[in-house]
Amino acid sequence: MVQSINTRALLTLASVMRRPYLMSPHVHVANISELNYHMMRDKCNIRAVIFDKDNTLTAPYETATHPDAARGLENALDAFGKDYVAILSNSAGTKDDPGYEDAIKIEHDMDIPVIRHDEKKPGGLQEVLEHFNLQDPSQLCMVGDRLLTDVVFGNLHGMLTVHTLPLCKGEDNKKDNKIANVIRTAENKFLYSNWIGGRTVRDKTLPHKVWPGEKECPLIYVPAQDE
Repeated sequence: MVQSINTRALLTLASVMRRPYLMSPHVHVANISELNYHMMRDKCNIRAVIFDKDNTLTAPYETATHPDAARGLENALDAFGKDYVAILSNSAGTKDDPGYEDAIKIEHDMDIPVIRHDEKKPGGLQEVLEHFNLQDPSQLCMVGDRLLTDVVFGNLHGMLTVHTLPLCKGEDNKKDNKIANVIRTAENKFLYSNWIGGRTVRDKTLPHKVWPGEKECPLIYVPAQDE
């Protein structure tokens, strides 16, 4: 699938330049299997989880759950149920997806709903709320590997935001959108490199309505030694 230009992201870039902390997530993990979804549900008033797809759940443009994401997806479904876990992609389920053929294939192969939305992230809030039949965006958790789309989308609307590293590297990542790959690398370097700009932005991460912080309410899953 050929992705069109994400005009919403370009328009939002000016806002991010004024408020760079919009791209700073509440939680940063290597992959979705490092998250404690039951804690999200029980202590953070999270009712539903939205996943980006490529490099968050699967290899780019594939429909098989990546081994590093399999446990996390299973745990999310166990905590929230199938009706409250969904994929929000900037390719499948958008106008770039004729007849929603890719969305339908993903739903068949992965057994997870793909939210249809005309406006790409960081747009699409109304479609997400309607899909889950919710009114308060703070009850949503947005999980993805892109700071300027996934995290900004969540932070703009008061969601709990989780940033993951891309699942695939090198040859395994050969199908990834080339432009997205370059921008992702720049985003991560800006935010996570040990320089004053990145540290300053991280220190100004927007608070979530309910979650008090990782120290008070840990959302990063630490497996038992016998696991």
